[in-house]
Amino acid sequence: MRFSQYMSEWLYADNGYYATYKSIGKDGDFYTSVSSSKFFGGTIAKHIISLVDDGFLKKDSVVCEIGAHHGYFLADIIEFIYTLRPELLNSLEFVIIEKFDALQEFQKSYLQESFGDAIKLTHYKSLKELKCENAIFIANEIFDAFACELYYKGKVARVHESEIIFDIDDDWVSKKAKKYHKDRGEIAIGYEEFAKEMAECCDKFEFISFDYGEMQARPDFSIRVYYKHDVIPFFDENIKRDELFAKSDLTYDVTFEHVKDAFTEAGVEFIELRAQMVALVDMGILELLEILKEKTDEKIYKQELEKVKILIMPNFLGERFKMIKFRKK
Repeated sequence: MRFSQYMSEWLYADNGYYATYKSIGKDGDFYTSVSSSKFFGGTIAKHIISLVDDGFLKKDSVVCEIGAHHGYFLADIIEFIYTLRPELLNSLEFVIIEKFDALQEFQKSYLQESFGDAIKLTHYKSLKELKCENAIFIANEIFDAFACELYYKGKVARVHESEIIFDIDDDWVSKKAKKYHKDRGEIAIGYEEFAKEMAECCDKFEFISFDYGEMQARPDFSIRVYYKHDVIPFFDENIKRDELFAKSDLTYDVTFEHVKDAFTEAGVEFIELRAQMVALVDMGILELLEILKEKTDEKIYKQELEKVKILIMPNFLGERFKMIKFRKK
C-alpha cells in the first residue's frame, strides 16, 4: 500500500493510535505545550477576549478546537474566560471537531464535570458539519498528524511487510516536492481540503495553530515514532515497525509554507508565523502571571512560573515550535 494509506491506518483506523483515549504522564504520551501549563490555554482565552473587545469576534461567536483529544486545552481556555470575563460564557458557543466517538464521550464527560451546564458545547466529526458566521478556530499539533507521502528523488514510497520501497510515480507529489525544493522528505496530504472546509464552514474567523516545523521544508526526512517517551527515527536500522504499528505516535516536521499556500488558495489570509514563545508573550502570558501573583501565595505563583518558563524560554525545541495564524474577514 502507499505510505499515506499506511500512516492513516497506523493513526486513524478503528484500532489506530488516535482512536482511543491516551493518558499523559510517566506511563502515557509525551507532554505537549498544552499539558505543560494551564496558562497556555489562559493566554488563548485572553486573546479571544481581546478579539471580542476589538470587534473581530462577536459575543456569540464559536470557539472551536480541532482535535481536542483530552479536552484539557479547551477546558483551560473556558476556565480563564470565566476568570477574566465571566459574562462571555453565557454567549459564546464552544465546539469540538473530533471524529472518534470514544474521544467525544471522554471530552463531553470531562467538560460536563468541569463546567456542568454553564457552557454550550457541541461536537462535530468534521468541519463539513459546522456552519457559523463568526468563529475562532484553535488547534495544537494537528498538521504533523496529517497523512503524508514519503518522497525520494522522484519516487513515492509504498509499504510491503513493513519495508519502505520507493518505486511509485505521482505527478501531484512530484510537483509539490519541486515547489518546496525537496528531493526527499514528507509531502503532506490533505492540507488543501482542510483549508477549503474551514473557509466554507464560516464567514469570518481567525485560525491559530501550534506545531513543530519551519516555513521552508527541511532537506531530509523528519518522520519519527514516539513510543513510551522514546523518539525513534522512522528509518532507524533497528526499528520494528510491525510492533510499533498503531501502538505509537507517528509524526513529522511541518512545512508551514505548504500550510500557508493551502489556506491562501482557499481564500484565507495568512497573518503570521511566529515562534510559540514569542506568540504567547505577545498574547499576554506574562500579564496573566502577574494577575496570579497578586491573587495567590508565593509558592503557587513560583510553581506556575516554572511551568510557564517551559513554554517561553528560548531553546532549540522552542524555536521549532511555531504558531501560525490565518484570518478570513
